[in-house]
Formats: sequence, structure tokens, C-alpha cells
Amino acid sequence: MEKYPESVITVSKRGKKEVRILDKRGRFVIYGYKLLENGKMENKKKICLLDENGKREDYFMIPLKDGRILLLPEKEIKNVKVWNEKEEKEEDLF
Repeated sequence: MEKYPESVITVSKRGKKEVRILDKRGRFVIYGYKLLENGKMENKKKICLLDENGKREDYFMIPLKDGRILLLPEKEIKNVKVWNEKEEKEEDLF
């Protein structure tokens, strides 16, 4: 068995010791949707992940009644722009 520092070891709900292993590192963008007709924010968001190798993954974030968030992978990744309300301008995701 390999030796790991205690800072990277955790205990699962079943009581087994596990090591947290880095899978990917990168940047992310989360954006939501606002209705044009009344300016009200919708209760849905999307998270876009860009890893250090340039691979992108997009997921819809769906809030559940118990407070958790369900992530559904997006089948088709599109290059879209978002509106930055603070700076009042459109921006690329990355």
C-alpha cells in the first residue's frame, strides 16, 4: 500500500479510508438565464468547465428540492457568449 499524507485521506460513509486523487484542474464559468419579458431570473444554470488541456465539459445545473444540485451533461457543446451585467457588455465564456 502506498503512503499518503493524512491531509489527502478521507473516510467514506461506509467507513473505508480513501485518498483524494486530482483528476483535472482548470477554469469554470457558471451562467444563468433571465427572461426577456419580465427580467426575472430562471431557476436554471449551466456550468462550463475547461481543463488545463483545453478540453471543455458543459453541464446543466438542476436544483433539487432537498438542496442538492443535479448535473446533466450537455450533449452538444456550443460556443456562446454571455452578458456581463456588471460591465454591461457581452463576453466569451473563456
